[in-house]
Amino acid sequence: MMLSSKGDAWPAQCRPPSKMTRTAVPLLIVLAVLVGLSTHMVVNCGDEDDPDICSAVIGFSPLRGSLIAFAYEGRGRIALRRGDFRRAIADFNEALHLNPNRAALYRDRALARRLNGDFELAIADYDEAIAHDPKVAAPYHQRGLALAATGDLDRAILSYNTAVRLDPRDAEARLDRGLAFLARGQADDARADFEAALALPPGKDSRAREAARAKLAELASAEPAPIAASRR
Repeated sequence: MMLSSKGDAWPAQCRPPSKMTRTAVPLLIVLAVLVGLSTHMVVNCGDEDDPDICSAVIGFSPLRGSLIAFAYEGRGRIALRRGDFRRAIADFNEALHLNPNRAALYRDRALARRLNGDFELAIADYDEAIAHDPKVAAPYHQRGLALAATGDLDRAILSYNTAVRLDPRDAEARLDRGLAFLARGQADDARADFEAALALPPGKDSRAREAARAKLAELASAEPAPIAASRR
C-alpha cells in the first residue's frame, strides 16, 4: 500500500498516476486519432479522383471487414466515373463480399453492369437494391431503363410507375416512361408524361425537359391536320 509523507495510505481516487498510466494515455489518444483518420479515409476515398488513395487504404489500413468495403466501393465509383466498367464491377464485387447488406453498392454495381451491357445482371442487382431499401425511387427508374433495353417494355413501365409514385418531381422518370409508352404505341400516355415533365419546376432536369419538348413536337407533327371548315 502506498503511504503519504505522514504514513497514511493514499485513498484509491487520490493516488498519483503511475508512470505506465502517464505513458499510456497519450498513446491511446494518438491511436484514437489514427483510427479516426483511417476511418475517414476509408469512407471518403472515393470522393477524390485518385484510386491510389483507396488502394492504399485497402492494402495498409489495419481496419478490416465492412469498413474496407467502403474503400473498394470508393475505388469502384472512381472507375465507374472514368468509364472502366469492368474494374468498377470487380471492386463492387469485393465490397459486396464484405458488406452484402448495403443497398447503394447494389445500385452502383447495377449501373456499372447496365453501362457495360450486362442488362440481366443489372436487373438482378436493382432487384437486390430495392429489396434492401424499397423506398428509394432511383433503382426503380434505373431498373426500368435496363428492362427497356432488353425489350421488356411492360415490366419497364411497371418499374417506372413505382419510380414516379415515389418521386413525382423526377422529370427523367416521366420522360423515360413516356418513351416506353411511345415505343409500345400508346401515344396519348406518352404525351401525358412528356407534358408532365415539362410542367415540373425547372431544375437539374433540363435535359429531360428539352427531350420531352422535342417529343411533344414530334407527336404534334405526326397528327393529321384538322380539316378546315368549309366556307359557305
